This record gives sequence, structure tokens and C-alpha cells, in this order.
Amino acid sequence: MTLREGLLVLADGTTFEGELIGAEAPEGVAAGEVVFNTVLSGYQEVLSDPSYAGQIITFTYPHIGNYGVNPDDDESRRPFARGVVVRDLARRRSNWRSTGDLDGYLRHHGVPGIAGVDTRRLTRHIREAGALPGAFGPSDEVALKAAATAEPGTDGVDLVATVTCAEPYTVAAAGGDRRRIVAYDYGIKRTILRHLAGLGEVTVVPAATPADEVLADEPDGVFLSNGPGDPAAVTYAADAIRELLDRVPVFGICLGHQLLATALGATTHKLPFGHHGGNHPVRRLTTGRVEITSQNHNYAVAEGSLGPGVEVTHVNLNDGVVEGLRAPGLRAFSVQYHPEAGPGPHDAAYLFGEFAALVDQSGGP
Repeated sequence: MTLREGLLVLADGTTFEGELIGAEAPEGVAAGEVVFNTVLSGYQEVLSDPSYAGQIITFTYPHIGNYGVNPDDDESRRPFARGVVVRDLARRRSNWRSTGDLDGYLRHHGVPGIAGVDTRRLTRHIREAGALPGAFGPSDEVALKAAATAEPGTDGVDLVATVTCAEPYTVAAAGGDRRRIVAYDYGIKRTILRHLAGLGEVTVVPAATPADEVLADEPDGVFLSNGPGDPAAVTYAADAIRELLDRVPVFGICLGHQLLATALGATTHKLPFGHHGGNHPVRRLTTGRVEITSQNHNYAVAEGSLGPGVEVTHVNLNDGVVEGLRAPGLRAFSVQYHPEAGPGPHDAAYLFGEFAALVDQSGGP
């Protein structure tokens, strides 16, 4: 594999040298909001998570690509990330499950990347300065900085519309359970669908589906998926959720958590550099138990903005961010993190069982 020299330049002018990998970027420059993810494995699941739309992913773990890729580990139909940054791209894959290498995967899906970057320095800079727009490619430093400065980032941008499905589709129940669940696709992951299929038949609908269409299907429960970007830009989703509350049990994850909170009257804000990784400690307030969780979000529910009748159920032990809420009177609950993992620990998988129990207590199936 012949590598070409390239530069990564952040909007503040900070520059990193590297070698270009993956697909060639449109017009030779890849631009997006630069974030970092701390997982040690699961790079394919991370890259194919639609929640990274509009972003360039930096892997803090230095050695990426050593076990290759395979179709079973994709979390969506294709990666939506703008690019990927790694320290050391493995030159040889070694795993019995692999069907291809990471560089070929990036080329196939049109995702540009840059390797050989000092990702430790880059991560420390993002932690201090916050997530910044950046651009990389073979262009000169001045052109790349101009591209980074021109990148709007994710604030106020409806990225959900770029990743949601075009038409409804059905996922058959994996067992004998007969629950009927409607899942809003804000950027849903396949691992989530596998968990939901364990509860019953799942109908996945586009993000802009009106509440009355969902209710006309007479579901036993409604699921609000993960997804990319600023929840304040997805007003149609919060409006639909508001109409669903108290009429059907609701469970939300990640962006679905933020949208549920918005529908309940709360506000959201952007975190300095977000939570992206597989090792975030979260305390479950009812038991005091600490769960190690998988997370991927740049926005969070503002502490203290939840109104009466809404309880905080989980908090992040690193920075106190609201990680879970419930509105018992409305039969709704959500978490900010990813209980389905993919990749990550399975400490919080019990939440899918809690959703099933809430559905059953409400009279379905």
C-alpha cells in the first residue's frame, strides 16, 4: 500500500503531520468536527455508527486495524463519519472472522483517513480546547485551515435527516414474544435492533414519521434511537414524542434520551468534547450500583432543567452529566449511554428487560 503525505489542520491552526489512508476525499479535503473515541477494540462498529455523521473520528488507542473487518460487525448500511484519524494502521490483519482489511473497508465506503498522527497530542488538545472543526488532505496548510474554519460543525444542523431510513421496514421477532414495537430511526444501530427483536416484532420508521401514524399501528411500545448531532435541530422529533407520551410506553437511548427530555420540557447543551468510548462509569441512583458503559454523544440534558414528574435515574461519575431519566406517570424512560454496547460492556443490558416489563404492565402484548 503506497501512502501519501498529508496534514490535519484544526480550525485554531494546530497542525499534525501524517499519511493519507482510505478513500480520497472529495476535492482532496475531508472536513468535519474532530472528536476522539477511547475504545480499545470495536473500531468497525464505531466507524459504522450513524451517530458520527458530520464528524472526524480520532482513535486514542494507537494500534487500529489489526483484526480486520467483516460484514457482521457493521452497525448500519455504511459509515457516515467524515473521516478517521489513527496513530498506527495495521499493515496485516489477523483474525479468523475477518474478510477484509480496514484500509480496504474505508476505500469501499468512501471514507478518507489519515494515519501516523500523534493522536495523544491531538486528544490532549481537544480535551483542553474542546471539539474543533478540522480538515485533512494533501493540500497545503493554508488551504486546510481555510477548509477547517469554513466547516460549520454540528450546532443547529439536522444530521438525523441524513442518516434515517427512507421507508419503514420490519425486523422479525427473534423468539416467541409477541410484543409489537415501533422504533424511530434517528440513526439506529443494528445491535439495538437485535436487542429489540428479542422482545418482539420491530417496525422501524423514518425520523419524521408523525405520532398519529405510529399510534395507528397500535404498538405495545415505542423506542427512540440513537443518532447524530444537535437535538435542538430535530424539533419535529420532539413534537412527535410529545404526542406519544402517556399514550404508549416509551424508551429512548442517546439522542432518543435527549429528545425525550426535550419533549418533557428540558433543555440540552453541548459538552466541551463529548463522551465517546467504552469505559464511562455511571451510577444508577436507585441502587448505587456503578455501571461501566459505552457512550457516544456530544450533547447532554441540562442538569436542573427537568420539570416536575421527571426523575434523574443515572449520572456520569466523571463529570456529573445526566445519564438517565424517567417519567413514571407518562410510562417513559431513557438513558444517555448505550446499553446495547456494540462495542462495549454489557452492564446495562437489563434496560431492555425493563422496557419489556413496562410494556407488559401497560397491557401489551
